[in-house]
Amino acid sequence: MSPYDPSAFPPFAVTVDLVVLTVRRHALCALVVRRGEPPFQGRWALPGGFVRDDEDLATAAARELGEETGLCASDPSAPALANGAHLEQLATYGDPRRDPRMRVVSVAHLALAPDLPAPRAGGDAHSARWAPVEDLLGQEGGFGRDGEQPAPLAFDHARILADGVERARSKIEYSSLATAFCPAEFTVGELRRVYEAVWGVALDPRNFHRKVTGTPGFLVPAGGTTTRQGGRPAQLFRAGGATLLNPPMLRPEV
Repeated sequence: MSPYDPSAFPPFAVTVDLVVLTVRRHALCALVVRRGEPPFQGRWALPGGFVRDDEDLATAAARELGEETGLCASDPSAPALANGAHLEQLATYGDPRRDPRMRVVSVAHLALAPDLPAPRAGGDAHSARWAPVEDLLGQEGGFGRDGEQPAPLAFDHARILADGVERARSKIEYSSLATAFCPAEFTVGELRRVYEAVWGVALDPRNFHRKVTGTPGFLVPAGGTTTRQGGRPAQLFRAGGATLLNPPMLRPEV
């Protein structure tokens, strides 16, 4: 077999884009940045950047996550970090026309973390903010804030965001992913509010409590109580070793 000629193939760049989701004020929110440079200067976009020569994809995604949010990618086999976030590869996007500068293939990643502080912009972004997913994806004509003209998210980021949100919504049906939105110790009520924010529906508290406590090892008592949600003291739990809900908690029809 004869060796191939590298010059016979067109060069192209690889980027990582981040769908960073959190729950703020009982709403599912995503991190967006306003682009400070062309293309799409002034438009809102997902955070991300080009993969460096010496990086693999996971390293590049973790670096971008740290630069944009100050969070570290969590290692499931290591002790939980105070600033840790769940990070997983989402999908690859390679439309030849997705970036007007050159051929760019993006490997998107999904990041989930508890209620996060106001973001800080970095790189070529001159502002950053948390925005409700419903506003980013549900408004005709695109997203705008503070009286600015609404416009679609830059590049194909609306599609990437929609795919990331659907990944989160579907995985919390059967996995422990929803606990990634919670602090290290949380109440069943706080976990229920995560499900309600991600799915956009109200859930029956008693049925929810029975389901999440019915899978052995899914939640384990943390040995304390809290009144931070008001009312009577509520028992605190931690995510247990069981990563699958059995039976799964199916998303209600809306």
